[in-house]
Amino acid sequence: MKTYTYTEKKDTRSGFGAGLAELGRTNPNVVALCADLIGSLKMNEFIKENPERFFQIGIAEANMMGIAAGLTIGGKIPFTGTFANFSTGRVYDQIRQSIAYSGKNVKICASHAGLTLGEDGATHQILEDIGMMKMLPGMTVINPCDYNQTKAATIAIADHVGPVYLRFGRPSVPIFTPADQTFEIGKAIKLTEGNDVTIIATGHLVWEALEASKVLDQQGISAEVINIHTIKPLDEEAILKSVAKTGCLVTAEEHNILGGLGESVARTLTLNNPAPQEFIGTNDTFGESGTPAQLMEKYGLNSASIVERAKVVIQRK
Repeated sequence: MKTYTYTEKKDTRSGFGAGLAELGRTNPNVVALCADLIGSLKMNEFIKENPERFFQIGIAEANMMGIAAGLTIGGKIPFTGTFANFSTGRVYDQIRQSIAYSGKNVKICASHAGLTLGEDGATHQILEDIGMMKMLPGMTVINPCDYNQTKAATIAIADHVGPVYLRFGRPSVPIFTPADQTFEIGKAIKLTEGNDVTIIATGHLVWEALEASKVLDQQGISAEVINIHTIKPLDEEAILKSVAKTGCLVTAEEHNILGGLGESVARTLTLNNPAPQEFIGTNDTFGESGTPAQLMEKYGLNSASIVERAKVVIQRK
């Protein structure tokens, strides 16, 4: 079994900051907007190098989305930055009407997604943003797994014409994907080969899936791990091919199981090749205050839970 290791941990939001800075040097049409969270979104380097291409909107997220939509008319490629809760729930009407409905080329970049925002609690955590954004016609939804992949995704979406929701997080997580990777929107990545169960994961849960696959391997269970960094458009071919081989699957995400990646995968299977599926995610609940590690443990968003669900789903074959 292929194994993955890491030598460094880093937050995915820093990957966004590094990607944005690179775009500032290579694409003169890229502009950035922020809702009073420059440090949290790691936009400092872009601003330092391109002060004339940055707009501090302040705590006025709805206005930020409207301005971003307007900037596209002049050929600019706006990257908006704030917390995921404020990037979606607070401004859904503006995104729907001003960006998605008219197909504006806005990149909605959202940090501090999911439970791992931590101690700020439920009012700042969001566990329904993937569902909200994937339902918007024409919206691309991306949720990368580590620093390197987030940097690559940030750079890649500048070349994609149309609205994009890019979701990333606050905590430091293992860096295990290549620094020189080419990010392909809508193309899943098979990380390990397996025959007994497919584990389909996104975002922070990809590393947990890899850790789970090691444990399962030690117990004689062969797990195939797939990194779904693009939730919409979904790589249905990769999912169906894997599940046709293994006969069952577990989906894992730092998001409500209602409306998230798992439901998109379940729809794909139902329409093509139904198979037993177990879900890792929060279940119709808000978050709460705690450290990221405490919250991931309490809500079962970790490798131990993936191992448990994998064993359950194998018995359902």
